[in-house]
Parts: sequence; C-alpha cells; structure tokens
Amino acid sequence: MGSSPPRVQPGSFLTLHYRLAGPGGDIINTFADKPATLTLGTGELSPAVERRLLGLEEGARASFEIPAGQAFGERNPDMVQWVARKLLRELGDPHENYHAGDVVQFPTPDGMGTYAGAVQQVGGPGHEDAILFDFNHPLAGQPVTFEAHVIGVL
Repeated sequence: MGSSPPRVQPGSFLTLHYRLAGPGGDIINTFADKPATLTLGTGELSPAVERRLLGLEEGARASFEIPAGQAFGERNPDMVQWVARKLLRELGDPHENYHAGDVVQFPTPDGMGTYAGAVQQVGGPGHEDAILFDFNHPLAGQPVTFEAHVIGVL
C-alpha cells in the first residue's frame, strides 16, 4: 500500500511551474525557468486561480480557462489616473521618458512593495505636465488561461 501523493490544500506551500496568459499571450510563464514557490492564501495568486489548484496531487498537470473578470476582477475606471511628472520625478528616474504602453513600477505607500501602472497617454489638455496611468491589472476584465504543473506540496 503506497501512500497517495499529497494534495494541494488551503495554506499549502507549493513548488510549481505555472503560466498565466491573457488574450494577448503569456503574462507570466515559469516553465522555461526555475519553478515558483508560494504559499496558498497569501495573495501571490488571485483567489480564483488558487481555487483551481486545490485538490491537485503532487505531480499533477492541469490547465484551466478562467472567465473574463474572474481571475483579476473587472476593470475599474477609477484606477485610471493622471500622475504629475513632479511626483514621477520624486518616485522614479527623473530623466525617464514615458511612452504609451510602458509599464512603470511604483512603490506602495508603506514602501514594502510595488504596484504597476501602464502608461495610457503622455500629457493632454489640462494635463500638460502629467501622465495618464492605468493601475488595473493587465488581465482585469479579460479571460485568462492558467496552466500549472505541481512539483511539490508541503
């Protein structure tokens, strides 16, 4: 009688390869690199993604289609904001040239982490010295493919 392999449970510490892809292609893909290690329930993966890992056995491979808006929420129009260049100079590289499509990392107010904003527009009427950023997750409101290979479960 062999014992069955461990299964993913809430709070499990996992070693896994995973890939998250939106309509435009991969957002993150660890398959070509070293695997990721993470603990379920700590917010490293969204709850909708974590739920799909629960119950998988060590060694399992799985692929899931997650409907639009479920993985990273719906797009929030309030998360699209003008940021003054003065503030950008204080937070980042003062000589940076920003272009639409750039993704810029900002420090969180507590200085412990970062969050990303994508440049939508540089300057505009009434905002000559500001840049329009979209702070929504790039996959907010989009369907997502999530693929995982669970290497280890602790």
